[in-house]
Amino acid sequence: MTADQLSLFPDRRASAARSIRFIDLFAGIGGTRLGLESAGARCVFACEIDAYARQTYQANFTPVDAGDIRKVQGRDLPAFDLLAAGLPAASFSIAGVTKLQSLGRPHGFADSATGSLFFEVMRLIDEAGPPPILLLDSVKGLLSHDGGTTFKTIHAALSGRGYNLAWRVIDARPWVPQHRLRVFIVGLHCDAFAGQAFEFPAPPEGPALTLASILEPGPVDVKYSLTPHFWAYLQNRAANQRAQGNGFRYGLVGSRDVARTLSARYHKDGSEILVATDGPTPRRLTPGECGRLMGFPDSFRIPVSDTHAYRQFGNAAVVPTIEFLGRALLAQVRWDIATH
Repeated sequence: MTADQLSLFPDRRASAARSIRFIDLFAGIGGTRLGLESAGARCVFACEIDAYARQTYQANFTPVDAGDIRKVQGRDLPAFDLLAAGLPAASFSIAGVTKLQSLGRPHGFADSATGSLFFEVMRLIDEAGPPPILLLDSVKGLLSHDGGTTFKTIHAALSGRGYNLAWRVIDARPWVPQHRLRVFIVGLHCDAFAGQAFEFPAPPEGPALTLASILEPGPVDVKYSLTPHFWAYLQNRAANQRAQGNGFRYGLVGSRDVARTLSARYHKDGSEILVATDGPTPRRLTPGECGRLMGFPDSFRIPVSDTHAYRQFGNAAVVPTIEFLGRALLAQVRWDIATH
């Protein structure tokens, strides 16, 4: 542990208050950053490989420091207190694994494109020294992938580096009108916090949000409406799948409803969330509505095409969920989040 890191410890805090510093790995378009900064933390490094995601990130924040995490060296990282990483999900989600298997490609850690990136995080921890706090998230399928072996490997890797771990599957439903299940893993280093483990707080209670809170108040461009031909295709496909006992369903919703999970494939047909209209066909969500569905503010800039925007929001973290966990985490470790 460095002297700077020791100042984090509850019994050895520096007298001068400062913001907790975090690095944002697999940063996407900055949902985790927005949430943690709203909780009082300060981003000191970001890494994202996708060029279009970097374009959106840089339209809203300072430039992304790095692209490919495999080219980042731990010795080059600035001092940081918290490592945040949204672990790439494609190799561990049910849909992703099914697709990779159908293509005859490996999944999980064997997928060199995304599945093995967890070990790059471990490499950076080894090279830079273990930060006091970890905040990781991924799809809930991470817990059950390969009969639980994948998560056991992650648990062993982190606990072997001195972290006391807590994890929980959380639905974003209390914060946004969307069912979105993610597993969050919080690690507190035993040398930093004397074996303390994070205790997940109960989600907030209150009136349930509906899609009325995120839908555009006025008319939406006709380009977001399905053509009659494609709407008929989706209905016929769903009927055929239902007759065969298979799972395809489109999600037709109104302003009083709650959406299914927004996915990165939303740009393909929008079938998981179709908004009923007064016209003959439903419509897709607009990119701005997708942003609100993920908890992004209306001031968030979208400099890319609709196709890339749909992918980016479908892969993003739900901002208020991250803020909620960030505030609880900083409160439990008794960190003074006053800025300087």
